Amino acid sequence: MATGQTTALKRSKTATDLPGDSLNRQVAYRRMQQLLLSGEIEPGQNLSQRDLVSLLGISLGALRELLPRLEAEGLLTILPQRGIQITAVDLRMIRESYQIRIAYEREATIHAITHVTDEALHAQRKLHTDLFDRAGVAITGTLLEEAQKVDSDFHDFLIGATGNESLMQAYSINAIRVRMIQIDRIRLNPVVLAPALADHIEIIDAILARDRNAAIAAIENHITNARNRAVSF
Repeated sequence: MATGQTTALKRSKTATDLPGDSLNRQVAYRRMQQLLLSGEIEPGQNLSQRDLVSLLGISLGALRELLPRLEAEGLLTILPQRGIQITAVDLRMIRESYQIRIAYEREATIHAITHVTDEALHAQRKLHTDLFDRAGVAITGTLLEEAQKVDSDFHDFLIGATGNESLMQAYSINAIRVRMIQIDRIRLNPVVLAPALADHIEIIDAILARDRNAAIAAIENHITNARNRAVSF
C-alpha cells in the first residue's frame, strides 16, 4: 500500500475513533441517568425532542442517535408524531425489574460468600448498625438521606465485588428502573427504614457466617419485601 494511502487511512481511523458526537452522547447518556435517578425527569412524563436537547445539552442529531439506546434499555418510549414518554411505573415494570434484581443480586451474594473479606463485611455491618442505632433515637431528613446512600451503596458493593463487568453494566441499567420505582412508590421513609436496615444486617451476617443457603434466603427476602412494598403502594 502506498505511503499516502496508509497515512490517509490512519487519519480516517483517528477521526472515526474520536467523534465529537460520540463523546457528547456518552456525556448525555450519563446526564440522562442522573436526571432519572434524581427525579428531575419523572416516570410517565412526556417530553419533546427539543426538551431533551435542552436538558442534555446535545444536538438534535446526537439525541436521535441516543434515543434508540434509551428505548432499548426500557427507560423511555418514542411516540411517533407525539414526542417521547419516560417509562411509567406500573405492575409489569415492578415485577420485571425486581425479578431481574433478584437474579443479579443472588449471584453476587453467592460470590461474596467465598470472595469478600470479613474486614469488608464488618465495615458494611458497622455502617448499618450505626444507622440502626441512630434511627432508634430520632429519624431526621438528614438521616434518611444518609440511609438511602448506605442502602444503595451496599447493593453496589455486592455487585461490584463480583468484578464481572458485564454483570455490573447490566445491573446498572436495571438499577435505574428500580430507582425510578423507589422514587415513585417506595422512597426510604421512617416506616421502611428499620426493616430495610435489618434486612441488610441479616444478609451481611449470613455472608460472614459463609452460610450459602441463609445468605440466598436473606437477599431474596429483602428484595421481595421491597417489591411487595412497591406493588402494594
